Amino acid sequence: MAKIRILPDALASQVAAGEVVERPAALVRELVENSLDAGAHHIEVHAQRGGIAMIRIVDDGSGMDREDAMLCLERHATSKIRTKEDLGAIHTFGFRGEALPSIASVSRFRLATREKSALVGTEIEVNGGKLVAVRDHGGAPGTVIEARSLFFNVPARRKFLRTENTEFAHVEQQLRLHAIANPQTAFTLTHNGELVLHLPATRDMLERIRGLVGDELASRLLKVEETTVQGVTVSGYIGGPGMSRSNRQMQTTYLNGRPIESASISYGLREGYHTALMKGQYPVTFLFIQMDPHAFDVNVHPAKKEVRFHDGHSVRDAISRSVSHTLENAAKLPTGHAPARTAPAAPAAARTPQLPDSRQEQFAMPVAASSAPLRNIAPAIAPTPGPQPAAPAVSHRVADVLERIAAGRSTPAIHPQAPEAAAPQEAQEEEEPQAPAKAEPAEPPEYRIIGVLQKLYVLMEGKEGLVLMDQHAAHERVNFEKFRRAIESGGVPCQRLLLPVTLQTTPRDADLLRQNLPSLNRLGIEIEPFGPNIFKVETLPAFLKTDDPAAWLDQVIEELSSLSTKSSSLRLSEDAIATIACRASVKSNDVLSIPEMQALLKDLFACEMPYCCPHGRPTLVQISTSELERKFGRRAPG
Repeated sequence: MAKIRILPDALASQVAAGEVVERPAALVRELVENSLDAGAHHIEVHAQRGGIAMIRIVDDGSGMDREDAMLCLERHATSKIRTKEDLGAIHTFGFRGEALPSIASVSRFRLATREKSALVGTEIEVNGGKLVAVRDHGGAPGTVIEARSLFFNVPARRKFLRTENTEFAHVEQQLRLHAIANPQTAFTLTHNGELVLHLPATRDMLERIRGLVGDELASRLLKVEETTVQGVTVSGYIGGPGMSRSNRQMQTTYLNGRPIESASISYGLREGYHTALMKGQYPVTFLFIQMDPHAFDVNVHPAKKEVRFHDGHSVRDAISRSVSHTLENAAKLPTGHAPARTAPAAPAAARTPQLPDSRQEQFAMPVAASSAPLRNIAPAIAPTPGPQPAAPAVSHRVADVLERIAAGRSTPAIHPQAPEAAAPQEAQEEEEPQAPAKAEPAEPPEYRIIGVLQKLYVLMEGKEGLVLMDQHAAHERVNFEKFRRAIESGGVPCQRLLLPVTLQTTPRDADLLRQNLPSLNRLGIEIEPFGPNIFKVETLPAFLKTDDPAAWLDQVIEELSSLSTKSSSLRLSEDAIATIACRASVKSNDVLSIPEMQALLKDLFACEMPYCCPHGRPTLVQISTSELERKFGRRAPG
């Protein structure tokens, strides 16, 4: 007797549904994508009990005639592709022809659709994969799909669903993803009859983001200007230095309008943020990638969330360059946002009096008023070796940056002026288009160093309010870039190991090491093949302090695997450099004089990334005058 049997169609559909529809949010994803493919301008999503009891999608798309409405419930029936060549260049969200029959097989399903030119539409009812009724429908043009009692006939799957609130949170997140990528489409979401989201159509991407995440977060985003590198176009909005989350919920990326997750994109983001992101934190991104559909494959999983790139390195490089360029040219100080209630305006008699003049003279020294030469901070802040060219006064540097912040203009990256810091060719090419921005004259506002709080935070008064500088984080950034310039200019000193270290690697890691031997030698790591997949290490960087060289080298290999070949030589040892910079910097209890603070400010604003330390913590935080007025109740209501 034969052991192999063909499964009944109903059972086969339920098995397939396990991959396509694992929870109500997956159902929303598939149906909303179908609505977008149909050219809908308004999409309504209605849910009951988290989507478990009912999901209804209403759109004003093109609709279907009766023949197409019947065919769409057959497995692998689709209007998106025709030949195998179409599978290599997919321009639509859906293409597999599995979603509707899978949903209909595990729910009490109803489809009502009408074309705009038709007088009568079609309504179809399916109960657990069995056709119940087909009748005329006289509703509005478009399509209505309703799925009730999800998994009512598959109890093994239904018991794995979470609570109502958890399932609805996934539904809402799924709709948010598509709403961000399609601002020209209006979206409405209701849960148990209550309106949750109402997003009118707009042409402004930032306006749609603001409607979803709030004005406070949207105002802190940095615009990524559209840039094309090796056929990969990147645009969107990202969070600035010091703006991150402990999970990836706010890290959204889109490929040709499709929300996706990809290791290449994650590596590109991490490399682009570089030292502007704390370890264990994830950036806030709304990043859009456009590329030729032939250059990637979305036919990896039925959920269509994973993609494979033919050239992942070009995607990493494009994202890394766009993100790093945006961060370097950002002219926004990290701002302190504490929730504060707006109180009625205080009477004039209750306002805090000004400090006496004598006390102001003791603690507040205008930066521009200091005519004495700035002395180096020793031993806390070491002078840069070699002759230094004449630099503008600290007050003009800082004042120019702050005025650009107030005016909302971008500030070009200010590179260190040390003669030995030879900028890479790519950095020199990027600086040229930014030159016109420096030619615009700006009247420097009043900028004063007021004092120091808790022997750590330098308080400064600017035109737009209060600015606080973390002296330790600021000096970390200065030292970090000084050490990194030493690596970029001519390599680093190395120390010979008493006993060479041998590394037994996998074939893949061995190939990575062979490709990067020149970069490793430049970093002070003398390494050479010592047999099949075995390497011998003779020297390590002199600044490295470690009791386990083999473990550190394993981390270097892991970092190599996640970095693109063009940037790995400059990024491999930056964790070690950051540690050395931290140990060599001023601490929280070190007392600095006013000239020392001025020197630190000058060095900080000469850095490529002045607004955060190498570990991603902010160096400067600005509290605007309007924020202070709200906290003290001085701002008029409204």
